[in-house]
Amino acid sequence: MEFPQQQKPAGDGKIIYPPGVKEITDKITNDEVVKRLKMVVKTYMDMDQDSEEEKQQYLALALHLASEFFLRNPNKDVRLLVACCLADIFRIYAPEAPYTSHDKLKDIFLFITRQLKGLEDTKSPQFNRYFYLLENLAWVKSYNICFELEDCNEIFIQLFKTLFSVINNSHNQKVQMHMMDLMSSIIMEGDGVTQELLDTILINLIPAHKNLNKQAYDLAKTLLKRTVQTIETCIANFFNQVLVMGKSSVSDLSEHVFDLIQELFAIDPMLLTSVMPQLEFKLKSNDGEERLAVVRLLAKLFGAKDSELASQNRPLWQCFLGRFNDIHVPVRLECVKFASHCLMNHPDLARDLTEYLKVRSHDPEEAIRHDVIVTIINAGKKDLNLVNDQLLGFVRERTLDKRWRVRKEAMMGLAQLYKKYCLHHEAGKESAQKITWIKDKLLHIYYQNSIDDKALNEMWKCQNMLRGLVKELLDLHKLPVSEANNTAMFGKLMSIAKNLPDAGKAQDFMKKFNQVLGEDEKLRVQLEMLISPTCSCKQAEICVREITRKLTFPKQPTNPFLEMVKFLLERIAPVHIDSEAISALVKLLNKSIEGTADDDEEGVTPDTAIRSGLELLKVLSFTHPTAFHSAETYESLLQCLKMEDEKVAEAAIQIFRNTGQKIETELQQIRSTLIPILHQKAKRGTPHQAKQAVHCIHIFEVGDRFLTELFQDFKNLNADVPEQLITPLVSLGHISMLAPDQFASPMKSIVANFIVKDLLMNDRSVGNKNGKLWTTDEEVSPEVLAKVQAIKLLVRWLLGMKNNQSKSANSTLRLLSAMLVSEGDLTEQKKISKSDMSRLRLAAGGAIMKLAQEPCYHDIITPEQFQLCGLVINDECYQVRQIFAQKLHLALVKLMLPLEYLAVFALCAKDPVKERRAHARQCLLKNISVRREYIKQNPLAQEKLVSLLPEYVVPYMIHLLAHDPDFTKPHEYEQLKDIKECLWFMLEVLMTKNENNSHAFLRKMVENIKQTKDAQCPEDAKANEKLYIVCDVALFVIANKSTACHLDSPKDPVLPTKFFLIQDKFNNDTFQPPCFFLQPKPAPVLAAVNKPLTVPGRRIFTKTTTASDTASNTSTNSSPLSSSTINKNRYTRTHTCTSTSKKKRFLQLSDC
Repeated sequence: MEFPQQQKPAGDGKIIYPPGVKEITDKITNDEVVKRLKMVVKTYMDMDQDSEEEKQQYLALALHLASEFFLRNPNKDVRLLVACCLADIFRIYAPEAPYTSHDKLKDIFLFITRQLKGLEDTKSPQFNRYFYLLENLAWVKSYNICFELEDCNEIFIQLFKTLFSVINNSHNQKVQMHMMDLMSSIIMEGDGVTQELLDTILINLIPAHKNLNKQAYDLAKTLLKRTVQTIETCIANFFNQVLVMGKSSVSDLSEHVFDLIQELFAIDPMLLTSVMPQLEFKLKSNDGEERLAVVRLLAKLFGAKDSELASQNRPLWQCFLGRFNDIHVPVRLECVKFASHCLMNHPDLARDLTEYLKVRSHDPEEAIRHDVIVTIINAGKKDLNLVNDQLLGFVRERTLDKRWRVRKEAMMGLAQLYKKYCLHHEAGKESAQKITWIKDKLLHIYYQNSIDDKALNEMWKCQNMLRGLVKELLDLHKLPVSEANNTAMFGKLMSIAKNLPDAGKAQDFMKKFNQVLGEDEKLRVQLEMLISPTCSCKQAEICVREITRKLTFPKQPTNPFLEMVKFLLERIAPVHIDSEAISALVKLLNKSIEGTADDDEEGVTPDTAIRSGLELLKVLSFTHPTAFHSAETYESLLQCLKMEDEKVAEAAIQIFRNTGQKIETELQQIRSTLIPILHQKAKRGTPHQAKQAVHCIHIFEVGDRFLTELFQDFKNLNADVPEQLITPLVSLGHISMLAPDQFASPMKSIVANFIVKDLLMNDRSVGNKNGKLWTTDEEVSPEVLAKVQAIKLLVRWLLGMKNNQSKSANSTLRLLSAMLVSEGDLTEQKKISKSDMSRLRLAAGGAIMKLAQEPCYHDIITPEQFQLCGLVINDECYQVRQIFAQKLHLALVKLMLPLEYLAVFALCAKDPVKERRAHARQCLLKNISVRREYIKQNPLAQEKLVSLLPEYVVPYMIHLLAHDPDFTKPHEYEQLKDIKECLWFMLEVLMTKNENNSHAFLRKMVENIKQTKDAQCPEDAKANEKLYIVCDVALFVIANKSTACHLDSPKDPVLPTKFFLIQDKFNNDTFQPPCFFLQPKPAPVLAAVNKPLTVPGRRIFTKTTTASDTASNTSTNSSPLSSSTINKNRYTRTHTCTSTSKKKRFLQLSDC
């Protein structure tokens, strides 16, 4: 369409102004221009479309108002008045505007659009004029004139951007309505919406923009709803290009497509009518991450409360359900998490989900099985009717899962349902009847063979710990007020809060509770009575009632503070176990012993019932020792001691040890009967019985006399009969550890003459030469079992003395080092079998690690001995690596081992077995978490950061890797890759977060190491070069992991002088070969199990593809490692032996 020719003004172009208005030119002041324009505005406002004479009369003025003088005027009042005139001109002259030039029209509408920005300030004196301008434009639909312009899109984009930017919460509904009318008319009456214009609408739906301007989001939402029929095609075209054709360049919003789909679906599903089939296409993508993104989106769409998408689009729903079986773990995990919301919001879909959740409840991934339980339990806690019996059955099955985390979640979840619906009766009798089986199921878990981690066991452990924390808190209240006391209280409160639900809120509530305790002495008395060891279940009920009554506020309908305190009281109150309960349990045990119990009817044999009963009592003896103080209880335990079942007798001795402190004074008859039995067990019982017997004897005041008698009986030991040595060696070791003042000196001659010379340095029998690296405990030769106990005896003897005045520890450490260097064959006569050598290497490594837990011995362990101990984690035998790593982790996580031993886990990067690497990584995560949490909870720990801060493990790791026996050619590319993998294994976990600029601290630490010499061999140029090369590789890994590492370090690191010596000259050399450019691999999704690491170069392992990664070394056929491929010199090359003869060396080792 062509614009009509511009109308000619009357009077040969002379501008006629309204009466009383003088000529408006650039010769007058701005104030005068404004004054005259106001009169012009009034004139145009009063005119209507039928005023033909006036229209012709003022046509020249209309053209004049569109001149550059007005459109470019710097005065905003002038511009506003001109814009109002122009809007009225378009109204009056409609449908044919007096301006026919395309360029002029574009300038005019861009000018008017700019003036609309004044709508932003509703408090402005001129706001009413801005509103009039908006109202006029919307009423007349003036912008529709622009459809005929070639570049109208530029005008519309600017208009939409302006309106979305100015709208705010101070605008009334009329403003919003006119904006909506203006924009909707452009969309609905135009030929289509371009992508650029669509972007100006959709950008307001993106979460970041949505949060910045809620009114713009609402405006966009309403606009899309009004124009759904028109704009749906444009939206479909946008998503088609991005999702199907992969043209992300069509829009800057391409990366937000899934956010946009979610928002559009919430606004009106009709907007996505053509888009949903495209999502079905994306669900079948070959890219796992792309499938994950689509699954996350659809989970929100299907799970939304009022969504009908599943019923309206069954093909898409079925395709989505198929992702429950996706090969990609994160996709399956996301599907399981979605199921919880779906069950709550759409119970009608439970049948569809049940079959898929059943399959996932047996998923090989622990995290997925765990989340299946969480999904079902969360739905059940909201409404029990949401979960059918089949779903509850899946949770029941998982109480027997192979993983403790899954079992715990299943048991805790079922317990929560039982508490809510059976104990609190929150949903009536019918719901309670549905889950009555839960109580029996949880209690019957005790009849399993393994009771290491049963629900009640964990509950009592947690209860005992919490009772201890509350007691310590009450003790602090008895002390005078001080800063140190307040700090200690804060630490206790944080520890208590960690064991309560919602730890964040619990911290605030515990602070408030502590304040109330400080002000109310009676409350403290009640709480002290509640946690007293002698408090009965009935007394506990009274105490809890009194405490809650004091904290109840009648006028407050809901009291979350009181609910949290109740939860704490529930956890610390003896609601299950007291003296009466123990007595009842013992009576049941007696019935099983006498054969009068109905064990067979319960589905267990009498022997199993007795053993399980004793194990249960043993657990309770740790947490409720005072409840056992009765003659009847101890008489029954004495009967158990005389039974043939070794486990039963061992459990009974353990109970006596835990609870017998008052036997000597209150039950002397029991003591008189007990000690001879213990004496006999210490001499001829099993090793475990002997250990418990010695400890039990030691708790009595007359114990030293009986220990002396035992010691005298063990003086004439015979190494020729190793079967009879094992129990005496265990007893001797524990005797010397418990009473060092009495037995340390007499033990010295036994150690020197018998333990070392006669037992450890002699091989009397020839081992089995079947080539196995490991055998079962029953197959280990008695002589080797005796040698293992002899090594443990040496350690216990030293741990009892806790000093090195006689230099016995030095000699012992040399002996243990020699044991490792000789690979377990100390005499090197080749009589001992490979499996027995593995046992002795494990014992030697464990012994050094045990001695390192005592500060006086840790100080004398040389770097060489530390390295030998660490290399056990790379042993050729799978079981040695496995057991050693577990012992290492347990000692570290209890903060019993020095920080340098954490560095040993870096060597696990070389392990060819995936599960071993995964275990090592989890150990690192746990240890680092424990240390950081300890530092946070203990203000005094700031003074010991060098021994606690996880980052300080890096110097030890670098030194350890520099002395790795496989690191022989420091410039060889393959060996550098090996070192890089070990460094990355540790640093990747350490650098997960950049707390307190720790990345820069790590860089600074490594740079500082390069300015030192290797203290182990400071004058060895090659050793120092290897140290610097490892530093360069570490710097490379740190720089690739973090961009923040080049910032200033928060503090100057302290390096251990035992490993590093400061050198005078500055070292600015780079030792890393130029060819070394490998990028560290990112951590895998979930980090549950690491991907197999490539560790090329010289290695002690060779993977096989036929055997399982977790196979045992008990036979050459099933071993994952072929013994012929193992580097046997790994220990030897770490420890350089002198040229002294073997005989002389043995004499040195035996000089204890």
